[in-house]
This record gives sequence, structure tokens and C-alpha cells, in this order.
Amino acid sequence: MTKTIFIASAEPYSGKSVVTLGIVDMLLGKAQKIGYFKPIINTDPAEFKDVHIQTILSHFQLPLAFEDTYAFTRAEALQLLNEQSQGEMIDTIISRFKKIEENYDFTVIEGGDFTGQGTAFDFESNLLIARNLNAPVVLVISGDGKSISEIIQDGLNLFHAYQSREIQVLALVANKVHVDQANDVRKLLASQLPKGTISAVISADKALQNPTVSDIFGHLDGRLLFGSEHLSNQVDNFVTGAMQVPNFLSFLKENVLIVTPGDRGDIIISSLQANLSSSYPRVAGIVLTAGVVPEEPVMRLIEGLQNVVPIIAVNGGTFETTNKIAAVKARITPDNSKKIQLAIDTFNRCVDTGALDEKMVTYHSDAMTPHMFQYQLSKWAKKEIKNIVLPEGNDDRIILAAGRLIAQQLVKLTLLGNPTEIAASIKRLGIDLDINDINIIDPANSGHYEDYVETLYELRKSKNLTMEMARDLMTDVSYFGTMMVYKGHADGMVSGAVHTTQHTIRPALQFIKTKPGISTVSSIFFMCLEDRVSVFGDCAVNPNPTAEELAQIAISSADNSMRFGIEPRIAMLSYSSGTSGAGEDVEKVRRATELVRQQRPDLKVEGPIQYDAAVDPVVGQQKLPGSEVAGQASVLIFPDLNTGNNTYKAVQRETGALAIGPMLQGLNKPVNDLSRGCTVDDVFNTVIITAIQSQNA
Repeated sequence: MTKTIFIASAEPYSGKSVVTLGIVDMLLGKAQKIGYFKPIINTDPAEFKDVHIQTILSHFQLPLAFEDTYAFTRAEALQLLNEQSQGEMIDTIISRFKKIEENYDFTVIEGGDFTGQGTAFDFESNLLIARNLNAPVVLVISGDGKSISEIIQDGLNLFHAYQSREIQVLALVANKVHVDQANDVRKLLASQLPKGTISAVISADKALQNPTVSDIFGHLDGRLLFGSEHLSNQVDNFVTGAMQVPNFLSFLKENVLIVTPGDRGDIIISSLQANLSSSYPRVAGIVLTAGVVPEEPVMRLIEGLQNVVPIIAVNGGTFETTNKIAAVKARITPDNSKKIQLAIDTFNRCVDTGALDEKMVTYHSDAMTPHMFQYQLSKWAKKEIKNIVLPEGNDDRIILAAGRLIAQQLVKLTLLGNPTEIAASIKRLGIDLDINDINIIDPANSGHYEDYVETLYELRKSKNLTMEMARDLMTDVSYFGTMMVYKGHADGMVSGAVHTTQHTIRPALQFIKTKPGISTVSSIFFMCLEDRVSVFGDCAVNPNPTAEELAQIAISSADNSMRFGIEPRIAMLSYSSGTSGAGEDVEKVRRATELVRQQRPDLKVEGPIQYDAAVDPVVGQQKLPGSEVAGQASVLIFPDLNTGNNTYKAVQRETGALAIGPMLQGLNKPVNDLSRGCTVDDVFNTVIITAIQSQNA
């Protein structure tokens, strides 16, 4: 059984880092422990650590030391080759690799970069290493600056080179292909590669290919005057500011870097003003040349601005500096999470990961690890794309999450709010999100407003709601969003980043209401611990549930556990285990446990049981020997909100666990609540869960 995959190219700057990031991300959804190995690196780590290795280790938090991820520097490997000690080199590489392979479920191996002298050595060493490690390969070629025939020929040549060495090629990826060539390249590769070989085409993308201001700053011998928080700005163009302002402004393009002498205060001020203006493209940054900084009044003016792009001062002249900037190549660095996520999203969108997964004979753990869980969530969401409404469309966290969700094509989104303000926020945040890819609705100006008002009035007039009150309520984004779900104009709703839980769920309780046979709306969190995912309920809605309500919460939680791929083993938590304790609170849990057994004899349930006995196998067998649940509970039901809310937060803070939720259960259609302290990741995950809920609603 193979536990490795080798990613190789045959030229510099092929963009294989995009493929590596995508494959590691994909594998982390399938296996608990992923290793990474790059046999030969370009530079001596004592002088400069390989940026790509650092990015992989940092972003995916792989438990590997940098020094364990490689065998030789390029200089060391070439020296061994010159000494005709190729066998020694391969033996060492195999030895270093095996140490990783033995401790990890799967290891991703990355070939040489083809930069510097000896590119023929890179080609041969990639073939040699892949063959000796018996690793199947994914090949990456670049389409940058090539004709269609050149791309196809390069791809076939590389494929046959590996095939001739009896190396199994799983896939060939043509990267950086001009968008006008993409369809032809895709068809030709599919028709000319042997049946069963996966082919993929990734179109050229400025956001991946072009450098950031940080990349450029790293190549210039200069100092940063302003804008450190915006160094991740992407640079798509650069222009020299050596003319009068009116002429200069006409040369500005989107994400432009402006190079100008430091004494050109007029160019500097007009550049900053253009960046703030909705009538001009976004400015990425400013480079001041000739060793001159702006005069004191200009510096004082800049210091008083709230949003300043990076301004870098260099000693070199304008011509020399522009040549240096033109030579800078983009890198995916550990601190650029935006570009890392874009690379992963691009890989997932362009490569048939399902087919690739089938090709890769790999280890599959029976446990549902956090990475597996999040990987599965994305897969499930994509099975049936749903439209989710986000009422708090003006919040930055909502907009940032929307950008990621749309980029990964996981859902359709409707944002409530002012379209002009949301568009301005998208530009300010620098999100690569086409405004046409999302539906933005201002409730008061919506074509559905009158219909929604009439519907709300008819639904609630028996509760003394007047038409005037209905009109007022329907301008509230929570009511408008909930009505969209009720009317089928949206499949689910996620809110609460700004509003309280009560504000979010009150409209749902009023007219979406509960499913047949369910009277209790409750919530669960998916607690992504280090080695497993547990379901915690109820930690957000019911302050002091009765035994009947507790039983219903347990059954709903177990059903949702199964829906999300987690085998339910229910622990009804209390301060005592089994028959060891007595008292009103314990009896409530004991009664709830019996109700679950009566109503759902198919479920494994234990209670009352203490938390340690529920999750620790040793303690569990000591306190409740022979129990099917003790020590291995996956669904933990808390006796009251006080216990549940504090426990989930304590586990989250003390262990670093990712808490996804709360997910509301029991409603006819999915409406989910966010915490007002939520992160972008929280919004992202909750929207995906809501979309999956709506598939079976």
C-alpha cells in the first residue's frame, strides 16, 4: 500500500506550490498525520530557510522540524554528483524519508525547483528519487508565455519521461495557462494522455502569479515608512510617477505600485487620494526613490490619514528600482494566509480531487478527525449547492467569509444590506470577489418587501400584530432573512455576528417553527479536538431543560451526529455516574436517559455519567464496566445551559479546539446563530453546516 505522492515539474516557477498546498489540504481530510519531505532544497538553511517548506509546515501546523523535511542542499547534492557519489545521495534520501514515512499516515514529497545552476540535475534527480521511493507522481507544467502546442508537447514529454522509468503518473496539471487557451489545452491533454491519467488545467491568475508589496519590499534595500498592515497587497502593475498629476492619474491601473522620487509630494498625495476615491483603481503601494523622503508637511499629512498604503523609501534611482521590481517573482509565504487559501481554493476548483483520491491508495482512519470533518463538510456542501442568506451583510467578517465561500463554490449567498456600502467594503478589504457572484438585497427596497409584509401579517395577526407593525418588522434584517427562508427564497440563514441569539432566532420560532414531533429547539457544537470530533449539546439555547426536553435534545443531537458522519454514542452528563449519586438533578438525567432508550432503542446511550467517565477509556471502564458508551462517547449532552456553555468554552480555550456552531436543531428550516465574538472561520464553517442541513430540510 503506497503512502506517498511525489509532486514534480520540469521548469522553474511552474506553480507546483499551488498543487502541493492543495494536495496536503486534501489529504488532511483523509488521514490524521501528514508528513512533508523535500529531498533537495535550494539554499543553506543557516543563511535562508526554504520559504515553501516554512509555508507548508506553518499553515497546516505539521508536527515536523524544519531540519527533518530535507536531506541535502542543492550545493551538497551537486558536490556528491561531481564526486560520483550518487548512490550515497539516494541512500541518504531514502533513509531520511523512511523516518518520516514510519511516523505518518501519508507523506507528500516535493521535487526540485529548477532555479539556479544545474537544472538538468533537478530533472534527473526528481526521476531518480521518485523511482527509488516507489512514489506515484503528479506532474506540473507551466503554460506561461507558451502556445497551446508548446504546452501540450511539454506535458507529453514530461509524462513519457516518467513513464519510461516505470514511474506511475497519477495526474498532469497544466498551470498558468492563459484563460483563452484553457479549454483547448484541457481537451487536448484529456485526449492524448493514456486513459485513467487525470489531467487538469489551472488558468493564469494574477492573484497567485503577481507579487505582493511584501515580496517586493523583501527584494529592495529600503525601509518601510507607512502601511505595514497592508504589505500583503497584491501588485498587478507598476507605474513611474515622473509627470504632471493629471497625466499621471490617467496611467493608474488596478493594484498598481507607484515608483516616484521621494520629493514628488504632488504624486504621493494624489496617489493616496486616488486610492481612497471610488472613481480610481486601488493603489497597492508607493516606492520612493533617490534616497529622499517627503518634506515635513507631507509626512505630517500622511501620518494623519487612517488608511495608508505601504510606502517604501529606497536609495536607488527610479530606473534601477523599476528594474528590480520587474524581476521580483511571487512567493506564497507563511504570513500570506490570503494567498495560501486562494491557492488551495484554486486547486480544489480546477482539479478533480475525487478522481485523484481514488488514484491514491492511502490510509483511511476510522476516526473522524477535525481535518477529515472539515474536508467532508466541503464535500457534502458541494453535492447540492444551496442559497444561504446572511442578514449582517455589512460586517467585515461576513464579507471575508463570503469571499472564501464563493471562491470554493460551496454555496450561493444572499447578503442583506446597502449594495453600495457592501461593494465599498469588498474593495477596502481587498477581497477577490465579483459583486455579481452574490445577491445583495436592501430589505426596504426589495421587490419582495410588500409580499413579505403581507405574509408576516397573515401569520401573526392572531397574535395582535398590526399591518403597521409588520411593515416595521420587515425592515429588520433578521425578520427579512427569516422570511426569505420561510418563502423558499433562501435555503437557510446564518446571523448573530452583530445581533443577539434571541434577536436571531425569535422570528424563526414565530413562523418557521419546529419540525413535527419536536417541541424543543436546541443547539449543538461540533468540537474539533486534537484527534476526534465530539458533539456538545445544548450549549446555547435552553437554560434548564426538563427530562423530556433533555431526551429530545439527545435524540436530535444523535441524529445530527449521524448526518455529519459521526457515530453517535450518547453520554447524558451529570455530576455522578451510574447509580452512585442521588438528587433532583441526577434523577432528571436518569429519567431523560430512560426516555431516550424507550423512544430510540437503536441509539447507544449512557447516563447519568460524568465527563471524565464519558471520554476517558480507563476511567469509563472503572466507573461503568461493560458500557458501550463510557470512555468513548461522541455525543455529550449537558444537563443545563450553565454547564454546557461554560464547558464548551473551557474546552475550546484550554485545548485550542475548534468549536463549530452553534447549530440549531428542531426547526422546520435551518436558521443558525453566530457568537458576536465570532471569527471569519466561524462564519465560514457555520454557513457550510447550514447548507448541509438545508439539503435534507
